[in-house]
Amino acid sequence: MPSTEERLSPERPPSARTPPAEAEAEAETATGTGTATGTGTATGTGTATGTGTATGTRTATGTRTATGTRTATGTATGTGSATGTTTETGPGSEPSPTRTAPQVPTSTPRHRGRRRALLALFCAALMALHSLVPNTALNLGSLFQTVLPWTGLAVPLLLALAAVRRSRLAAVAVLAPALVWATLFGPALTGKRSAEAPGTTGLTVLGHNVDEANPDPAGTARALARADADVLALVELSEGSTPVYARELAATHPHHAVLGGVGLWSRHRLTAVAEVEIMPWTRALRATAETPEGPVAVYAAHLASVRVSGAGFTTARRNEAARKLAAALRAEAAPRVVVLGDFNGTYQDAALAPVTSQLRSAQREAGKGFGFTYPAAFPVVRIDDVLVKGVTPLASWTLPATGSDHRPVAARLRF
Repeated sequence: MPSTEERLSPERPPSARTPPAEAEAEAETATGTGTATGTGTATGTGTATGTGTATGTRTATGTRTATGTRTATGTATGTGSATGTTTETGPGSEPSPTRTAPQVPTSTPRHRGRRRALLALFCAALMALHSLVPNTALNLGSLFQTVLPWTGLAVPLLLALAAVRRSRLAAVAVLAPALVWATLFGPALTGKRSAEAPGTTGLTVLGHNVDEANPDPAGTARALARADADVLALVELSEGSTPVYARELAATHPHHAVLGGVGLWSRHRLTAVAEVEIMPWTRALRATAETPEGPVAVYAAHLASVRVSGAGFTTARRNEAARKLAAALRAEAAPRVVVLGDFNGTYQDAALAPVTSQLRSAQREAGKGFGFTYPAAFPVVRIDDVLVKGVTPLASWTLPATGSDHRPVAARLRF
């Protein structure tokens, strides 16, 4: 019976017939590593199917063209598996599927949210070390310390970012700024008003920036009279409004002294009235209130204004005024001192340390809440304050808005 090759290629001479061992190479698997490029043409007929082992010489008829990349390891006479990607075109070829490498995750759950966690720790450090933030660039230290209570808003924001990232690490890190903020301002949210025993001697004081542009100075004066304070310290008086306050307050506060744009009204006699030179024009005065419990040195002060602009937080004149006021306070001989007014800065502002290091804030010791005073319509900072030395604050509070752009502040003091 004729062989398979003879039936497929009857015109092939007997000398060119393929030995039986070579016929078994019609199905093969290349092993080892190698790259076949170019075009090869062989005589005879061969079809590579399945897997087999070949020895000797493979002879095939027709044309087989390989395109793409074929990679094999070892030699063509061994037995193994083909590796790589082979794309063949032409008779007897079939396209091979292309394998795609599995995607490698870019991060693991353990490291997810690491940047957000670092951001939370940075916020905590910034809050805790706020007094060390320098004013060398644009006075950013004073600006940051002015809005320091509002840094608590970073806590819910950081929690939201952690939730979006689904990171437990970032969520746990938010505890750091939350604890720092609670340490700094938690006591302010609780009432610290002291109970006043019957017969306690003391003094109620009130300070207010009445605003030169106040459209209703008379109404403001009547509101201040109803506050029932023993001493009033008013700043930003104008030539037109000063007589109005004198007239409206005469019945409740018969003693008063006005120098420039600042003034004191008192139920008790005022002595030793003098200007405190903190600026080229009068912005502060000092007087002694002769109370039944003893004399008290009372200051009304209005430090220079500040602005936020392209040049940063402009505080140079205010800081200079604070240093001059601090010098006057160091020279003060009276054991009891009360300073009321508009400081154009908060108690936390390190630039005001020359003043605040000598005095205590009545709001911080005996007030409830932050006691924000500016702007009056929606106050976000406390730049008006009652600062004391030699007396004990029993209570501190902020009064409702008047016709001014600031809100009044008041405190009850015990001798």
